[in-house]
Amino acid sequence: MPSCSRPRPLEDRPELIAPGGKVDREKLFALYEAELGDDESPICVRFKLSRDLNKRVDRYLVDRIPFLSRTSLQHIIKEQAVTVNGRSPKPSTRLHLGDEVVVVLPPPPSTHIPAEDIPLNVLYEDDALIVIDKRDDIIVHPARGNRSGTLINALAYHFQHRSGGELSNVGEEFARPGVVHRLDRHTSGALVFAKSETAHWRLGKQFEQRQVNKRYLAVVHGQVEPRADVIDIPLGKHPTAKHKYAVRWDKTGKSSVTIYRVREVYKDFTLVELELKTGRTHQIRVHMLHLGYPLVGDDMYGGRHLTVGDVTGPAGDGDRSPRDSLMPRQALHAALLGFTHPMTNEPMTFQAVLPDDLRDLVTLLRTYRFIEAPNVAGSMLDLDQVIP
Repeated sequence: MPSCSRPRPLEDRPELIAPGGKVDREKLFALYEAELGDDESPICVRFKLSRDLNKRVDRYLVDRIPFLSRTSLQHIIKEQAVTVNGRSPKPSTRLHLGDEVVVVLPPPPSTHIPAEDIPLNVLYEDDALIVIDKRDDIIVHPARGNRSGTLINALAYHFQHRSGGELSNVGEEFARPGVVHRLDRHTSGALVFAKSETAHWRLGKQFEQRQVNKRYLAVVHGQVEPRADVIDIPLGKHPTAKHKYAVRWDKTGKSSVTIYRVREVYKDFTLVELELKTGRTHQIRVHMLHLGYPLVGDDMYGGRHLTVGDVTGPAGDGDRSPRDSLMPRQALHAALLGFTHPMTNEPMTFQAVLPDDLRDLVTLLRTYRFIEAPNVAGSMLDLDQVIP
């Protein structure tokens, strides 16, 4: 289960503690809204006992986090989302003067999310989880008052009318039930959702502890050199642009690690396999821009939208005009997701094939601009399967 143990002090959120020592529900809501894409950083609070209460930890937390029931808090304790003096307690553990209690704060359940008949490409499903291949131009969960047209709405319909079950209620208060990690609106590919609280916490622990294998494919501008490298550069919110992120060397920057490996080189472009070791908002997009190789189609971070003629030249391709749009979104796809099943401990790996727009781009680059396909150590994606 995600933890907030030291040494990760940036994840501690003392600003969430209101006068009187209780967690401020509205501030917690605002924090979840502000960090929509930050997949793996748990939101935590610390309590330091200033007197000897001799009270059970579960009863103490009911007083401090009143919007969570005692039953929910007991479940969180059993899933090791609470520590007392750095150790995992039992719900019955007694607290005394000087004890430090650290709690991972899940959003509490309550809000109904309407079911909507939106098509889903399901890669796998059982009683504990569901893995889907997310298409372009759909957001993962409702936010900022918009409660429709998302994957959460689609999953609600899917469970009611096709498969049965429901999403984990962890996060339901903030319209993100079952959401363990996220992809940007215009990023396609493999995504897992939890269908029970236990599965949710255990999957969350794997993401937070960097035990999940995440491989992406991207087409970037330029010929990437060297052919493989580790990008270990902290990221945080952009200092002036509200919805953007940037390299931050100050205290606001969070550790962000991406490994890239070149798979195919074309004239003026490169197909790159990217392995995420962390899951920061816009991580791949900002890291590749920092190296000078922005993603094709990513006009927020230095890339540009392509036409057919940008790849083929003035002759175009078959019946297509050189002026036809080719890649109107960022050329980024979550091609592989691997994790351990939260209930059976079975290793699981899922591959999502490239969607039509990105496959079309790669096909044209191979036809008109191909240079080489280097054999880079550590590459995992089978391009024949991912780009059929």
